[in-house]
Order: sequence, then structure tokens, then C-alpha cells
Amino acid sequence: MARTTKQLGLRGGLYVGICLFTLFSALPFYVMLITTFKSQADIFSPANNPFWFTDAPTLANIQLLFLHTQFVRWLANTAFVGLAVVVITLLLSIPAAYALARIAGGWGETLGIGIFLSYLVPPTLLFIPFSKVIAFLGLQNSLWSLVLAYPTFTIPFCTWLLMGFFKGIPTDIEEQAMIDGQGRLGAFIHVVLPLAVPGILTVVVFAFTLSTSEFIYALAFVTNSAQKTISIAVPTDLIRGDVYHWGPLLAGALIASAPVAVLYTFFIDQLVAGLTAVAKD
Repeated sequence: MARTTKQLGLRGGLYVGICLFTLFSALPFYVMLITTFKSQADIFSPANNPFWFTDAPTLANIQLLFLHTQFVRWLANTAFVGLAVVVITLLLSIPAAYALARIAGGWGETLGIGIFLSYLVPPTLLFIPFSKVIAFLGLQNSLWSLVLAYPTFTIPFCTWLLMGFFKGIPTDIEEQAMIDGQGRLGAFIHVVLPLAVPGILTVVVFAFTLSTSEFIYALAFVTNSAQKTISIAVPTDLIRGDVYHWGPLLAGALIASAPVAVLYTFFIDQLVAGLTAVAKD
């Protein structure tokens, strides 16, 4: 009886903790959603309830975003940069991770750690020399400057992530495919890659979210409003002097974060499988 009571108490405490964590995580999205449909008078009045409507809801903030700013262009720029970075990251990190996990032998683990450590170098130390490179290549105020810069931190992280997947795939499967007539490349394409799909999807999600939410490089390399991505355009173009347009700001943040939230929702099983595989390794 005492054990049952203790178990119920532990389970109740766990549920309470989960509920509090859920509320804490959902609160920013709720505030964004409410503020998106609030009028300016409702937002700036200190007497009004910040968590609900005092005045009638309005679509003025969304209309301002889509009709009086280049918000659609910013979304397109962000999608272009994110997809280009994902493609480059996959093309380079998949063969690199496979080589380190399968071919490099004992040096693979050391090299993998070294590659991952390069990911830990903060962008605040790199954007100045990167600016010199971007200026030398003539890519200032161009989305290609971001496409060039972002793989420098997505590739190391995703290579390290994929190494855990490839190490978790038994070598016997590859050897059997090679005995059946497949070469190393054929075994990799027809046997290893299908088994590594959860890891590849994990890399896609991480590379896309890392590149679309990056701020320092986007701020340093792009100043033309038409070439900005969401992460830099919303906080720079919707804050004018000391005037904060909170309605459009949070509306832009909500619209930009919704696809990422949907992406994580659909691929949550693959993400958990991917992170679990790396942890086991």
C-alpha cells in the first residue's frame, strides 16, 4: 500500500512537471498568437490584459506585414537559403560521415571529434574574417553569401550526427551485399542509405532550422532589405528607431516559426531515433 501511494505520488509529480513544462514552452507561442490579432491601442495600454483581448481582434498587423513590407520576399529568401544549405550539407556530410565511420579506422573517431569541435567555434569570432572572404568574392548583399557561410557550421554538426548512425548499422549487411556482387559504393547506396533514413531526416531538420534561424552572419553580410531572410528582416525592418511594432513583429515571428514547428511535429519519431542512435554511440 505504501509502495502504491509512493508510485502514485511520483507519477503525479511527473505529470505536474510535464504540465508546467508544457505551459512554459507554449506560453511564447500563445503570446505571439494573441498579440498578432491585437490592435496597437490594446497592445500599448498598460491597463489591458496582455494575455487576452480587451479590444476587438484585428487583422491590421497581418495586413501590414503582407501589404506594406517585403514579408513574402523574406519568406522566399529564407526557404531558398534553407533548402540550398540542406542540399549542400547532405552532399558533403553523408560521404564524410560514412568515410569516418567505416573507412578511416581508428582515426575516424578522432577526426570526427575534431570536426565537431569546429562547430563549437562561435560565429561572433568568425563573421569578421568571413566578411573579408565574402567581400573578396563579391557576394555582399547576396543570398549566396549565406549559402556559402552556413554550411561551415551545419556540415560539422551533421557529419558528427551521421557518424553515430553509420556506426550503428552492422558491417555484416554491407559485407553480404558486397559478396553478392555490389561494390563499396553500391552497398552504400542500396543498403546503408535506406537504413540511415532516420539519421538523414534528422540532419535535414537540423540543417534547415539552424540555417533559417541564424542571425549574426545574416546581419553582417546582408543589408539590402530585399535580400534579407526572416531571422534578420523582422527585427530590423519592423523596429524603426525606438518604435517597436509589436503586432507585426510577433505576427512575423509566429508565421515564420509555424513551418518549423510543423516540421518537428511530423518528424519527431525520426528525430528521437536519430538522437538516440548518437547517444548510444
